[in-house]
Amino acid sequence: MTDNNNPIYRFSEAPIWNLLWEYYEEEGLRAWSNDQVPQYVTSNPMIGDAYAEMIFGFLQDRANQGFGSEPVYIVELGAGAGRLAYHVIHELRELIEYAGIDIPDFCYVMTDLAMNNVTAWQQHPALQSFIQEGIVDFARFNAVEDTELQLAVSGKTIQPGDLKQPILIIANYFFDGIPQDLIYIGDGKVHEVDVAVQYPPSDGVLKASERISQIQLDYTYRHAPEYEQDDYPYRSVIAMYQEHLEDSHILFPAAAFTCLDRLNALSDAGFLLITADKGDHLMEKWQFADPPELVLHGSFSFTANYHAMQKVYEQRGAEVLFPTQHYSSINIGCILSLEQPVRYPNTRLAYRRCVERFGPDEFFSLKLWVDQHLDSLGLQQILSFWRLGGYDAEFFIQTTKQISSLMAEATDDEREDILSGIEAMWSSYYVMEHQHYDLALDIGLVLFEMDMYEQSKRYLEISVAQEKEEVVSTVYYCLAISCFELEQIEQGAEYLRKLLEVEPDHEEALALISHFESME
Repeated sequence: MTDNNNPIYRFSEAPIWNLLWEYYEEEGLRAWSNDQVPQYVTSNPMIGDAYAEMIFGFLQDRANQGFGSEPVYIVELGAGAGRLAYHVIHELRELIEYAGIDIPDFCYVMTDLAMNNVTAWQQHPALQSFIQEGIVDFARFNAVEDTELQLAVSGKTIQPGDLKQPILIIANYFFDGIPQDLIYIGDGKVHEVDVAVQYPPSDGVLKASERISQIQLDYTYRHAPEYEQDDYPYRSVIAMYQEHLEDSHILFPAAAFTCLDRLNALSDAGFLLITADKGDHLMEKWQFADPPELVLHGSFSFTANYHAMQKVYEQRGAEVLFPTQHYSSINIGCILSLEQPVRYPNTRLAYRRCVERFGPDEFFSLKLWVDQHLDSLGLQQILSFWRLGGYDAEFFIQTTKQISSLMAEATDDEREDILSGIEAMWSSYYVMEHQHYDLALDIGLVLFEMDMYEQSKRYLEISVAQEKEEVVSTVYYCLAISCFELEQIEQGAEYLRKLLEVEPDHEEALALISHFESME
């Protein structure tokens, strides 16, 4: 560890933030493998569908106001593994096609600080059709410094004032991982909370994640009258804290405000922000708040101060939407920093429908319960929850064992619904780099149990093509039987021979191949 004579920093200027950025540069997309950095709660199909509904509502509102000719740029900050972007775009395209109405074109720009991630997205197979359509682009973006977007595919540079449509910003698990100021309210006064940081030095041996895991923070306090001056940009919010809070540590999102200001400058028409985080918009949640602790998950994060964001933008004339109920795992907000927000009814209704009434936070709470009771679910309950979650692959993988156990009693209707759900799931499946599930194998085996041999053969052959070096004998056996059922005798025999190469003593395969050879 470093010694106790470490320099004292303002919290927002502490070296922990550089170490965090070093972590993401070092890990690239591996950071999200095996939920090292949490991603499911903010990147599943259900939240993607909710965001797509709000974006679609916004596009309708712009068209209804007569602004349909210029494209809308959707900028995702810290797009991470890319899974959320894929689900949003996939569902948005389906909504547009289904509605059949004229709305503005859109371009979804995935951004990150780590250039390795930007490069990986450009090469991801699931995004290639979107790239060819011109509806997705990529950019490296430093939220603390950058004032423009340099798009990797089109080569276009978006500078202040370039956009005629409002810019639509998505920020999931973003504001909790960028610099924040830290203040303390006590006896009606504002104190700056500075920090000394202890962690292992960079010696070329320890990875950033290992150094992060050993961080220790030591806080010191000093009276900070600059927050109490009338010319402090967010003075009214600070005054509110002085009046209503006591003995409270408050993370203040000054860097988030400047980031949004710089993005807002790209457009002449304001911005719409859709954001999700572990962040509180209720002031009482900050009352008597203790000094913040690092939340470690490979990297680290803190709590986002949605209360300050809500108050600042409401004072600027924006409409700010947060749920009336308390959140459990993820808080989702929508900030309409636009001229006359009331003129965006479709956007606001979509928020009410997809977040306020029942949204991703409620879904995730239910999923935590469902995950613990999978072995007690019937097929109708599995199908209903799978459908509610947008035919999520992760849920299907978790339930294949239970589905198999219930297959003998399944009705024809249930079997048809399983098949249609599989097809919807496969069409929207996004393979995360360094976190590869053999979904095709699980699908093929379930379909084989359903005696749907043609469909089973299709997915099992995809699995074999993907896992050439690790094909298990069961796969070849199911493929052989499927071929025989489809009267593809020669191909079935070939799969039996491959099976016997893997497992020479497989009794059923030996009997079948003997029977086949006796017929020749």
